Amino acid sequence: MAEDDVAIGEPAVPDRSVGDAAEGRGARRLQDARDWLKNSPVNLALAVGVAVVVALAGLTSWLGVRAYHALQAERLQQMLVAAGRQGAVNLTTIDYEHADADVQRILDSATGDFYDDFANRAKPFADFVKQTQAKSVGTVTEAGLESVGGNEGRVLIAMTIKSSNRGADQPLRAWRLRVTVKKVGDEAKVSRVEPIQ
Repeated sequence: MAEDDVAIGEPAVPDRSVGDAAEGRGARRLQDARDWLKNSPVNLALAVGVAVVVALAGLTSWLGVRAYHALQAERLQQMLVAAGRQGAVNLTTIDYEHADADVQRILDSATGDFYDDFANRAKPFADFVKQTQAKSVGTVTEAGLESVGGNEGRVLIAMTIKSSNRGADQPLRAWRLRVTVKKVGDEAKVSRVEPIQ
């Protein structure tokens, strides 16, 4: 009978030599690595250098991602403030000679409830401006972001409005507004306008 054959009726004994050999090789490799580091300062310096490079690469990647997100947030804030400023100017700069175009400009920069509300009043508003031969020019004196949440922000606007009716100049008026602006696609549009007393 060959050595590998098991006689019938004899219990089979698992061969532990394969597992023991693998464990022995793993322990031997670990000991070899320890000896390699102990026996040469150059090897130790090389291992420390590799660890430092890996750590720095991870830190650089993390800082890069944070910087990217901070830049995106800053760009969104700038977009919201710019749209709020322009929306306020659009609302307060009207000329009876171009009333329909001015109304369309307001609608083009609007979204949501503000768009719906203004669209319902657009024709009567344009007719009133034409009948009274009204002209007004709004100038933003200050604008700042009050809050941001998601893709929407509230912009506080301070402005002056110079106006005239039938050629007669009206006193210069100061307005303060809270303009809610929402990012829609690649641009931001006005979704709400509230006068501030």
